Amino acid sequence: MSILFNLIFSAIPVIFLIGSVIIAVKAVSRGKSRKRTMLMQLASFAAVFALCVIFPIVANAAGDASAAGDASGMKYIAAAAATGIACIGGGVAVGNAAPAAIGATSEDPKAFGKAIIFVALGEGIALYGVLVSMLIINS
Repeated sequence: MSILFNLIFSAIPVIFLIGSVIIAVKAVSRGKSRKRTMLMQLASFAAVFALCVIFPIVANAAGDASAAGDASGMKYIAAAAATGIACIGGGVAVGNAAPAAIGATSEDPKAFGKAIIFVALGEGIALYGVLVSMLIINS
């Protein structure tokens, strides 16, 4: 019975996030503001994250959670945050640099080498986040 209970409660956040994505896609296709829809997505993610941190049902499913188990869980949360924030930063950097690189290349094909360096620097931010998360996990 407890396995079914844990399965149901671990599926609720996933179902909520998938439903949130479906609602956001339909809202954008109906002409709603993309910025408002993105903020709604971030708010729903933050709500699910807060509920999962406050009610760690799945973390306690294996039995007693010792202090070492809690510290290990925080290590994984820190690694996920490092990767996630770095990837968001890399996405913003590439999102701004890539169109400029395409525009510069269309005006002068010789500028491709210089322009692609700035796009690669933006991707480097995401790689640094992945490296930091690997160091956190392996420590």
